[in-house]
Amino acid sequence: MTPSPAQPQDAAQDSSDPRMSRLGPKLRALRQQRRLTLQAVADSAAVTKGFLSLVERGRTTISVPTLLRVCEALSISVGSLFDYPDEAVVRSGLGAPLEMGGEGIHEYLLTPATEQHVQVMRTVLDPGGGSGGAYTLDSETVFVVVVRGSLHLAVDGQDIQLEAGDSHTFSARSAHAWDNPAAVEAEVLWSIAPPIPREQSQRVHDAS
Repeated sequence: MTPSPAQPQDAAQDSSDPRMSRLGPKLRALRQQRRLTLQAVADSAAVTKGFLSLVERGRTTISVPTLLRVCEALSISVGSLFDYPDEAVVRSGLGAPLEMGGEGIHEYLLTPATEQHVQVMRTVLDPGGGSGGAYTLDSETVFVVVVRGSLHLAVDGQDIQLEAGDSHTFSARSAHAWDNPAAVEAEVLWSIAPPIPREQSQRVHDAS
């Protein structure tokens, strides 16, 4: 993969985010374990050293495509950053907080680590929230259903508007980006088959 410049929403803006307070330290610990400098990882991921420093300190958000480039620079799968539910039964409103980048979103993983065939994620999007760019998954299939609100989905450059109750199935290898175009909160469920792996083999790629 040839790294591309960070998207505008990945500019180094110092503003704390509760999700990044978990994700940032994980990335820093992994970088230090590999004895890599901030500059080396930033150069490989095509971001600035200042931006990456803010990410590691939980002081700024990061788009999905840019997080994937950072993961590639660290030789990890983004799945290795996930927390998983402890049990197969996940009660309403619960789930393991998911850290896969994006802005204005709250995501939760609903399937346990032992599930080998499918991975289900619940995403709540603020108005304007989304992935922050296109990316691909080296899996097989993505299925998304809108529970409430609206979802703008771009798959291989084709714009698709989904409303509550609508769903779409597409190849995980298609470049896809998504956001909430409405002025009210949206909620969607994603199913990915097979699941994003936890091992170091990087199977998720930036498509920007």
